[in-house]
Amino acid sequence: MSLQIKSASECQFDQLSLGEIMLRLDPGEGRVRTARSFTAWEGGGEYNTSRGLRKCFGLKTGVCTAFVDNEVGHLIEDFVMQGGVATDFIKWREDDGIGRTVRNGLNFTERGFGIRGAVGTPDRGNTAASQLKPGDFDWDYIFGKVGARWFHTGGIFAALSATTAELTIEAVKA
Repeated sequence: MSLQIKSASECQFDQLSLGEIMLRLDPGEGRVRTARSFTAWEGGGEYNTSRGLRKCFGLKTGVCTAFVDNEVGHLIEDFVMQGGVATDFIKWREDDGIGRTVRNGLNFTERGFGIRGAVGTPDRGNTAASQLKPGDFDWDYIFGKVGARWFHTGGIFAALSATTAELTIEAVKA
C-alpha cells in the first residue's frame, strides 16, 4: 500500500491536526507549588506539530479542536493565531460561567533543570476538547473540498474520553 498524498495545489492545508490545545502555565525557574506568577503559552501534542511545521517550514497548517467561548478560550485562540496556525475548525462551546459542564484545558509545566526532567501537571477534566464527538466535524468537507495533505492526531487525545476515541476513528477513516 502506498500513500496517495494530494498535491499542494489541491489543498488549503499542508497539515491538519486533531487534538486538545491547553493554556500552558510556566512558573519560570521555580516550582508550580511555590509560584506566584506564571508565563502563559499554548500547547498540546497534536497542535505542537502544526505550529512547528508552520513556524519552521512555513507550511499551511490548521487544527481541529474545541474551546469554551470565554476569555480563556479566546486567549488560547489568540496564541494559535500568533503561531500562524489556521483556526477555521475550532468548535466553540457555551460557557456556563463556572466551568461545571465544560472548561478549557490547563497545563502547569515546570522546566527541567540538571538531572530533574520537566514536570507537567495537566488539568483537563470536562474540557471542551474532551467532549468532542463523532459528527462534530464534516470530514468530507475538510478532506474533500478544503483539502489537507497530511492529517495528524495522537493517542492522548484519543484517550481523553470515549467520544474522542470514536471521533479519532471517524477522522482517520474519512
